[in-house]
Amino acid sequence: MQKIVNAIAISSGVVSLAIVVGGVGLYANRGKIVDNVKSQILEQVTGSLGSSFGDLVPDTTGPVATPDAQQSTPLALPSGF
Repeated sequence: MQKIVNAIAISSGVVSLAIVVGGVGLYANRGKIVDNVKSQILEQVTGSLGSSFGDLVPDTTGPVATPDAQQSTPLALPSGF
């Protein structure tokens, strides 16, 4: 019975040590992991867009659109306030 308890204690210690070492390793490399994931996501998103926009995005823009003076109305509070 004592041998079984000792085996369980040793295996528990090994598992605990592995979890701590793994956590420290992840914490130490978290910057690299985040950058790697960001670059993979960016590649997938830009790859899926491809040339789907085609000629929809112009190279230059036109003049500023101004509202028509006859259609614009001043802002006012509704009556009763």
